[in-house]
Amino acid sequence: MSVRDTLRATDGDPGPTTAGLRRVVSASMAGTVVEWYEFFLYGTAATLVFSKVFFAKGTSDLDAILAAFITYAVGFAARPLGGIVFGHFGDRYGRKKLLQFSLLLVGSATFLMGCLPTFAQIGYWAPALLVALRFIQGFAVGGEWGGAVLLVAEHSPDRSRGFWASWPQAGVPAGNLLATVVLLVLTSTLSDAAFLSWGWRVAFWLSAVVVLVGYYIRTKVTDAPIFLAAQREAEQIKATSFSVVEVLKRYPRGVFTAMGLRFGENIMYYLVVTFSITYLKVHVGADTKTILWWLLAAHAVHFAAIPLAGHLSDRFGRRPVYLVGALTAGTWGFFAFPMMDSGNHLVIMSAIIVGLVFHALMYAAQPAIMAEMFPTRMRYSGVSLGYQVTSIVAGSLAPIIAVRLLDSFGSSVPIASYLAAAAAVTVVAVLFARETSGLDLQAVDRADAEVTAR
Repeated sequence: MSVRDTLRATDGDPGPTTAGLRRVVSASMAGTVVEWYEFFLYGTAATLVFSKVFFAKGTSDLDAILAAFITYAVGFAARPLGGIVFGHFGDRYGRKKLLQFSLLLVGSATFLMGCLPTFAQIGYWAPALLVALRFIQGFAVGGEWGGAVLLVAEHSPDRSRGFWASWPQAGVPAGNLLATVVLLVLTSTLSDAAFLSWGWRVAFWLSAVVVLVGYYIRTKVTDAPIFLAAQREAEQIKATSFSVVEVLKRYPRGVFTAMGLRFGENIMYYLVVTFSITYLKVHVGADTKTILWWLLAAHAVHFAAIPLAGHLSDRFGRRPVYLVGALTAGTWGFFAFPMMDSGNHLVIMSAIIVGLVFHALMYAAQPAIMAEMFPTRMRYSGVSLGYQVTSIVAGSLAPIIAVRLLDSFGSSVPIASYLAAAAAVTVVAVLFARETSGLDLQAVDRADAEVTAR
């Protein structure tokens, strides 16, 4: 009998009712929407605003944008640290408490960004303070993801975990959609001068309202029974071990496979939703409001595509769906950038939408496949480590590398080749991954207990 057969779903506890599960999904998504509203808001503002108000102008428009993207990368550098810290305490004290704290932390950092003086007012203190707040924001987001997806994954039925656990992932485009709407309203109702002077700050201040709503929703759920049981059974182990160290010692294959699965997906996402803004603005010459409309449509499609891809991963398996996503991601840059160069609005919007559909095939299955790699007692640490550490060398650098390639070569072909190479890494990771659809998480815990007892 194979490992996969041993860990197959059983006819045990069916889990919460559909209504209860929907409440858990809503709580997880509420925070994810808030945190990615704020994270994407920064990414968009890096091109549209921050390069103009927080940084000295260089020899070209791309110089200031590059500086803004470097501060953008600081948030990614902080995410693994947040994942490690939140993972450790989340495995010990519960997912819910850490999720509430991360929400308040990222909300405070984002609100304060809206209060910062500009470069013209305080000089280099402006980007320094921006970097500090960006670090705090990234630290909080790093702890958010693992807790949000595990809160759902650990409540979900074994045979539909891919579908239910994909909903917090859908909170990412929902947050992006909300940020895009806010920016679109502001840029449409204000002059360019007013938007650059004070209008952009309103979008950051509005995060306070969204945080309060998300925090309230999260007070209405509890940690999953499987976590509470594991917490009781492993209380002595938790008191004497450090989860991150132990997960690296006992499940290195899971951690490195998760990193490989994340690599191409993460790079593709930030090329599609962040770098494309720069490409369209600087290289194609599109205006801000038109770009935001394209992104609005793309985020809406992405939101719908993620749960569908999650369902497909339950029906056909995690690996086949993920593999299709990785293979198609490798082709996107070669046809998408020429589509953007066409200048045709419908063609450009289609290029962005297709990119996010390809991305959804990978992104949707991540919570389920990563949760199924680790036992409950170290699951938060395992998924956070695999997911967030990769961001340092993947998503954080993707816009910077793409801007540098565009500036150096004046062509999209090197950028497309960069994405294809990243997708190839993920293809290899998929081929090395075990198929985990339908696994019983309690059986994963029993297998871990047997190995630990030896």
